[in-house]
Formats: sequence, structure tokens, C-alpha cells
Amino acid sequence: MGPFIIPFVKVWQLFFIVGTIFGGVNAQVNGWFNAHATFYGADQSPFSLGGACGYDNTLHAGFGANTAALSGALFRDGEACGACYQLRCDNRADPKWCLRRASVTITATNFCPSNNNGGWCNPPHHHFDMSLPAFRRIARHGDEGIVPVLYRRVPCKRRGGVRFTLKGQSSFSMVMITNVGGSGNVKAAWIRGSRTRTWLPLNRNWGANWQSSVDLRNQRMSFKLTLVDGKTLEFLNVVPSTWKFGQTFASARQFF
Repeated sequence: MGPFIIPFVKVWQLFFIVGTIFGGVNAQVNGWFNAHATFYGADQSPFSLGGACGYDNTLHAGFGANTAALSGALFRDGEACGACYQLRCDNRADPKWCLRRASVTITATNFCPSNNNGGWCNPPHHHFDMSLPAFRRIARHGDEGIVPVLYRRVPCKRRGGVRFTLKGQSSFSMVMITNVGGSGNVKAAWIRGSRTRTWLPLNRNWGANWQSSVDLRNQRMSFKLTLVDGKTLEFLNVVPSTWKFGQTFASARQFF
């Protein structure tokens, strides 16, 4: 028997494959994984489904209307916020409701809690509760409600640079990080004021919101981000010293 050869995959893909296999879901030979999908927010604007990731408006965040809430097995306490998945309806399993040869790429923007959608979001299920526009890209909209899907992680393609929205009050600072390309989801973040000189770690508050208790008012601010695939970028002086809470600043740099 010859040596066992592992085909080349990106780091974040390897972590995702290993986690998925040991999570009890069998990978397909071609790299797709089994899951199910429903839709929600039919009576809401599809841009308002930022939910547990904290995105105030998914259009302003750079994600558009093709978004989804993920079950806990995929959401991982907010680490999946901003990640991209390509989904296609499993026409072989459900030819009545699935559109053939159709696929859609969605961004994870929300959490589908347990005991929701008939228990499909309970561990260890891998489930996507999609926005209605995204759902209609791969399935017929009718009485079925739930369809089998195949999915895989894909790189996020964003327009423009990474964006930083400043929240909080007084000396408590919180930044919402959006429009992230590449693997899409942030693993670690740091902030530096023009008078601090050193990188200070940010802690994930919830979803895509990261916090610091350091008073950086009246200082230019820089950020450093590391994604789940290990790629790191610095965004120097992206925020001017005249910043105010509630403002969003777009950088000129992006992950690919």
C-alpha cells in the first residue's frame, strides 16, 4: 500500500472538513456536505436579517440579500459571522421542490437557535435558515418549507475594502467589522490608537462586534485582523481622530 496523500486544501477548508466530519455529517466525494434549508423573514426586508451577528443592515454591511441564519453546529458562537457558503438544492433527494442546477452563495449573518424549525437547528444538525430571496434561488417557494441541500465553504468576494463601524459610549469602544473578503470570518482582532503605539487585543462581544475598554477618543485608530485561515492584514490610520460613535469607515485593503 502506498503512502496516504492528503490533497492540498486551504487551512480554513481543512479545519472546516475535519470539524464537519467529526460533527457527524458525512462529506460528499466531491467536497459538498449534506444539510437542510428553510427560509425566514418573508414579511421583513431581507436587509434587516443581521440578527445574532449584529449587522444593522446587511446591504450596508456589504452582504446584500443573500444571507442565512446558521444552526449552532455551524454558527460556533458567532465565529461563522461573515463566512460564505455555496448552497444548491439536492434535486435527487427532492425533485419536486428543488431547482435543478441552481446554486446561491450566502453570507452567515444570524443564528438559528435550537428547538426552531421543528428541531432542524438542534445539534448536531447542519441547517441554513435562509432569507427568502436566497431560498428562491435554489428552491420553489411553496408548502414544502424545508428542502435538502448540499453546501460547501467558499471564499467571500467583496466590493471595496473592509469596513469598521464604531459603537459604544465614553471609554467603552465597540467596533463592528463588515465586508470582509477571503474566508470572511474574523478569528482575532487588535486596535491601536495614535498615542498608544502598541496593538491592543479586542474581545468578541457578540457576532461581528468586538470591544475594548481603552479610551481612544480623539485618536486616529488602526486595526489588525486575523481570519480563520490565518491571513492577517493591518489597516493603518483608517479612522481619523475626529471620529464619532455611529460612523463607519471603509479601508482601502481587502482579504482575497
